[in-house]
Amino acid sequence: MASRRTADPAKTLEAVSAVADWLRDPHRDQPARPQLAEAVRLTARTLAALAPGSSVEVRVPPFVAVQCISGPRHTRGTPPNVVETDPRTWLLLATGLLDIADAAGAVQMSGSRASEVARWLPVVRIDP
Repeated sequence: MASRRTADPAKTLEAVSAVADWLRDPHRDQPARPQLAEAVRLTARTLAALAPGSSVEVRVPPFVAVQCISGPRHTRGTPPNVVETDPRTWLLLATGLLDIADAAGAVQMSGSRASEVARWLPVVRIDP
């Protein structure tokens, strides 16, 4: 059985596809919580797999927090490099429907290395 911390590319694409209409049109009904959670978790875990490491923590409350990007390891307390956003903004970034530079106000970044996350996005693409 696969670890719950890994993300299968096919399952990630399937999970994102299930919420894609809502991502393209915010006036549509928000997906059910389990669908939204699955898409958020799998895309964040995909980021962690693509950019392994522990120097930046990406948080998408209430669903997931992952550490990524090689560099100094963080193990306790508040990490020095954090990226935090809401589920919809995260999915827009993770799918390439939104650029991190255009997400001002919706993404909180702290630490000198937090902006490096942008280099690894998107993790999965869907058509606009």
